Amino acid sequence: MSRLGKLPITFDSKVKADFKDDVLKIKGNNGEMIFKIPADVTLTVTKDSIKVDADLETARGRSMVGTVASIIKSMIHGVTEGFTTVLELVGVGYRAQIKGQKLILLLGYSHPVEYELPKVVKGEVEATTKIILKSCDKQVLGQTAAEIRKYRPPEPYKGKGILFEGEKIKRKAGKAAKAS
Repeated sequence: MSRLGKLPITFDSKVKADFKDDVLKIKGNNGEMIFKIPADVTLTVTKDSIKVDADLETARGRSMVGTVASIIKSMIHGVTEGFTTVLELVGVGYRAQIKGQKLILLLGYSHPVEYELPKVVKGEVEATTKIILKSCDKQVLGQTAAEIRKYRPPEPYKGKGILFEGEKIKRKAGKAAKAS
């Protein structure tokens, strides 16, 4: 059983937690998140903490304690502080702009690429080459960043593409000239 899963998860008075019918709802200033608790796991919710317990007789119960505790911690962090992911466009003429919930990317194709952001993700574009994505849901934010990155994955020869902030691409040598 997980050592971290045994510890109670505490939160401040800004967060409201409600647990009914195996569904945990956590509400904070950045939004509301809902999570269905697996059958082998039980929760004890008080006004400032959540305790995760499990059926330790089953392998699934033992394995899910830490996972559920980690998901609940991420939910609390998301509704209080939120998560941020920054993508950088590297390449000549690569640009981005936001119109409502639509991200418009110019990535060297003959047409602009339009990507509809999920409702829980807010996007900003800084200096036309830096995309800042913010959300209270860590999983949706990561999935959105991965889908955007798929339009132009980083390539190792010229270093162009959509990169995460601070990501270094291991560059490869180009075609070598013949020595004659």
